Amino acid sequence: MRSVVQRVKRASVTVNEEKVGTISAGLLVLLAVGQEDGAEDISWMIDKIVGLRIFEDEEAKMNRSVLDVGGEILLVSQFTLYGDCRKGKRPSFSTAAPPERAKALFDQSVEGIRSRGIKVETGVFQAEMDVELVNDGPVTILLDSKKTF
Repeated sequence: MRSVVQRVKRASVTVNEEKVGTISAGLLVLLAVGQEDGAEDISWMIDKIVGLRIFEDEEAKMNRSVLDVGGEILLVSQFTLYGDCRKGKRPSFSTAAPPERAKALFDQSVEGIRSRGIKVETGVFQAEMDVELVNDGPVTILLDSKKTF
């Protein structure tokens, strides 16, 4: 699994001019599922996202997690994180999971985060979405459960 995690002051996702998910302070997470991903990848990714210490403490040091600060998460599926541009200029998405499998693992990720007591909003799987955010910092972290970068 791959994700782009952004610390935000607020974020929302709109589909067909209808806001389907909105959060206040917390994390916007763009999440992609790879062909070889499974339960271990979900567990690793959830632990990492929920535990990332990227919120400031009283001494202005990044020392708190989204859970510590009572933040929210907007989780948006984005298979294009598996885009491989090493050959040519048109990305290949051959290592992304097929849609049915990706949706199942994405949904498991949502439930896994919710089970930790965090409010989670989502976009609509496979829909054209408009994502808006106010990046806080900016702080942006790349995660990969296979640790390839």
